[in-house]
This record gives sequence, C-alpha cells and structure tokens, in this order.
Amino acid sequence: MFFPGSRYTNQPTYTVTLPDGTVVSTVKLPLPAPGPLIGYHKVLQGERLDLIANHYLGDATTFWRLCDANNAVAPDALITHPMLGVPKKGA
Repeated sequence: MFFPGSRYTNQPTYTVTLPDGTVVSTVKLPLPAPGPLIGYHKVLQGERLDLIANHYLGDATTFWRLCDANNAVAPDALITHPMLGVPKKGA
C-alpha cells in the first residue's frame, strides 16, 4: 500500500464510518521521532527537500526524516528554513 521507506509502512490502521455510512480505512499518523543529527544543511534558494534527502540519506522518499529532525509537520514550510538539521543516515 505504501512505498518502501514510507513513514506509514508499519503504522496500524483503523476504520472510520463517515456520516453517509461509507466505511474507510486509515492509518494512524506517526509521531515525529527525531534522532541524532550529523550536522546542518544551508538551504539554497530553489532547493527541494527530496533532493536534499537523497544527497544526505541516499533516498529521496525519506524527506519526511528531515521533517522529523526539524520538528516540522509540513514539508513545504520546512524548505523555507535557512538551515536544516540532517539526521543520521539509517537512524
């Protein structure tokens, strides 16, 4: 259901019944789990979070780890920060 490396891969699911009777399955949102940082990255104008993640973490789809490391919920807002904490690869 989710791509490999997704933060939602091992999250539990639950069902919700909407007011019209439709039953949908959803995934619990994971809490941020910031870990140790290896350093900081100065964000340049026009840089994308997925490319920064690919450079430091070796996988563009793990941009959410940068969000966790910087206590950010919305990736789009995070890219406006002048400096990003970079988590340890694989942590």
